[in-house]
Amino acid sequence: MQHLTTEIAVIGAGVIGLAVAEALLAEGHEVTLIDPAPPGMGASYGNAGTIADYAVMPVGTPDVLRNLPSLLFDKNSPLAIRRAALASLAPWLLRFARQSLPAAAAHNASAIAALVADACPRWEELASRISGAQILQRRGCLYIYETAQGFQAAQADIAFRKSIGISAEMISPQALAAMEPALPEVAGGAAFFPKAVFLSDPGQMVQLLADHVLAQATFVQAAATDLQRNAGGVQIRGAGFELQARKVVIAAGAHSRALARAAGDRVPLDTERGYHLEWDMPIPRLSRPTCPTSRGFYLCPMQGRLRVAGTVELGGLTAPPSPHRLAKLAEGARAIFPDLGAPDRSWMGFRPSMPDSLPVIGPSAAGAEVIHAYGHGHIGLTLAPITANIVADLVAGRRSTIDISAYRATRF
Repeated sequence: MQHLTTEIAVIGAGVIGLAVAEALLAEGHEVTLIDPAPPGMGASYGNAGTIADYAVMPVGTPDVLRNLPSLLFDKNSPLAIRRAALASLAPWLLRFARQSLPAAAAHNASAIAALVADACPRWEELASRISGAQILQRRGCLYIYETAQGFQAAQADIAFRKSIGISAEMISPQALAAMEPALPEVAGGAAFFPKAVFLSDPGQMVQLLADHVLAQATFVQAAATDLQRNAGGVQIRGAGFELQARKVVIAAGAHSRALARAAGDRVPLDTERGYHLEWDMPIPRLSRPTCPTSRGFYLCPMQGRLRVAGTVELGGLTAPPSPHRLAKLAEGARAIFPDLGAPDRSWMGFRPSMPDSLPVIGPSAAGAEVIHAYGHGHIGLTLAPITANIVADLVAGRRSTIDISAYRATRF
């Protein structure tokens, strides 16, 4: 049994935990990271690589609510549920339905917009500090609409995003073809988000971040299973170790709910299972991430490969990957690029999902020696540096530039 001490323990060594550790180290704090997996794996590795400052819409919206039964129980839907998980997910789904009502969805979109507003410049600053600037690509992102009806239906969505400060342009099929000539011709057009940046290799970027952090921090490769407050701060326990910390940051992604409960906060966190497929190719067929919106995934040009990533499957942490979800990704990719052969690799990971699509960021209700930093859903990569700055402000007792009341653990 190891008996350790530290000033600040960060539970979770994904992109959120690593970014938090980097920000705290930069301010002179002693940091210990705890994670059962090597740093930077999981959803931090397998995502679409987009720094999505345009992704302000929550998963739950009035349109989704109207179609929720068919979406959840159609196994071909971009938003699906594993039948075996339905009973355990029922309380989460009821909250999700309430958060999909018009007023709640509009509030949630505004709260997401406040977080993502500076996502791209914050990532540029972080990438510069960890020698990863060459991985950042500044070519924007596309939503494509394969039908004229889909393009017309998207006008209100894009107008709303523009009304809350998102840079977006609706472009014609001809303009889309000029930007991405390898795409098949579409009848609709596209939304172009010119300020968005993406990572040509998110795994490499997160590894650079991990190397930077681990050169200065201690790493305990084990699962933290319990935490308890005491006179010195918080004691964390896990297999083979006990760690006494002055403060603890819970940044364990989809695995954070039990730790939050141990800290005294009941948080309705559940798990979205995300998938990707990759096809190796010397030069990817696209120059920027492209989302065929009706299909619910991204086509992501990455170093030496095309990654197809996305869809939402509600199904917990223990079930094996769904062959059907992977097959639907491959089918969708071949609808765009019919000559794609068998994929070279596949992956499944866990997104931490809140019913309102807002992360949990802020002090525990039972005491500020525990700080929450998880639940980022589809935009964990995007929000990593911003979350880190908020946590650093909380540790230092500074007022954050962002009002974080919407993200508090007690909001439900």
